[in-house]
Amino acid sequence: MKPPGLPVSMPDMDEHDSASTTAPSPRAAPRPPSRGGSIALALLLAVIALLTAGYVGWQQWRQRSGQAADAHALAALQQRVSALETTLASVSGGRANLAQRLDAADQLDHNLQASAQAQGDRLRLLEEAVGKLSETTLSAHDATLLDETESLLRMAKSRYDLFHDARGAVRAYALAAQTLAEVNDGAFAGLRESIETERRALLATQPTEQSVALGKLSALRDELPGLPLKPLDTPVDASATGAWARIGRALAGVVSVQRDNGAPLAIADARFARELVALDLAQAQAALLAHDPRAWAGAVQRASDGLATQFDTGNDAVQQARAGLKQLATALPHNRPVPLGAALTELRSLRALHTLTDTPTPAATTPRPTRAAR
Repeated sequence: MKPPGLPVSMPDMDEHDSASTTAPSPRAAPRPPSRGGSIALALLLAVIALLTAGYVGWQQWRQRSGQAADAHALAALQQRVSALETTLASVSGGRANLAQRLDAADQLDHNLQASAQAQGDRLRLLEEAVGKLSETTLSAHDATLLDETESLLRMAKSRYDLFHDARGAVRAYALAAQTLAEVNDGAFAGLRESIETERRALLATQPTEQSVALGKLSALRDELPGLPLKPLDTPVDASATGAWARIGRALAGVVSVQRDNGAPLAIADARFARELVALDLAQAQAALLAHDPRAWAGAVQRASDGLATQFDTGNDAVQQARAGLKQLATALPHNRPVPLGAALTELRSLRALHTLTDTPTPAATTPRPTRAAR
């Protein structure tokens, strides 16, 4: 062996290697742990501990926040529950008051029903008494209405018989029917039908063109003041051969009639001629309303003759007036008499029958009970 510290040569190393390979080597000693790994492990553990502590703190903070919110919600719920309890208490009080009021209303309703039933019983008794009374006698009101109906029927018959006033008779019959309708007795139902039958018969006698004829006569009376009269000093027709014409021609040169002031007589008679024709037209209207054919024909003929003799027949207005009168002369009023009085006779018979029925029969007199002396 060489002293330590000297460089070993390659052959020596080979020898040593070969010797080491041939001879068993001793067990290698364990290495000491390195410090860097322990430090890293410690840092890792510290980080994990910090994270764990942060997570735990965060969880505790969340729990505390949730507990505070839950506490607030619980307080709000408690307030709402207390408000609901107060409301329920007031509602319970209101229900109690309402129940009391309903009980009072039910009691009042029962009382009202009892009083209404009592009133109904009293009314039924009164109706029965009134019904029994009306079955035997006519009331004073019905008697007054029947008197008025009889008076109207008698008036209608008199107007038609004396004056041929069918329109007035129709109005009287209508009033009689209205008055009889207010009588509360079914025995007079047939009488109402009789009155209506006679009223319809009177309406049938009135011509439908009566209003048209009256209108034409009124229009002609209004036009009459404007119609021209015949010209003054009209020459006498020499071709006339009548007796009055010959007498007039003979006296024309002998007698001359005139006023003191020198005005011709025709001027003074102009207004008189118009008034005569107007009077004839008024008589024609009256005859038409009275359904008098003779008076109608005579009045229309006199009016037509007045237009022909006193007015200018060459004027168109006068000719139209005469043509209108000729047309009206053909519209004679209906003169067929209507038999009246059946309803009046029936009314009198019914009243007489009621009078006989309502006559009380003699009944046995019963002694009146005497009051006991106090």
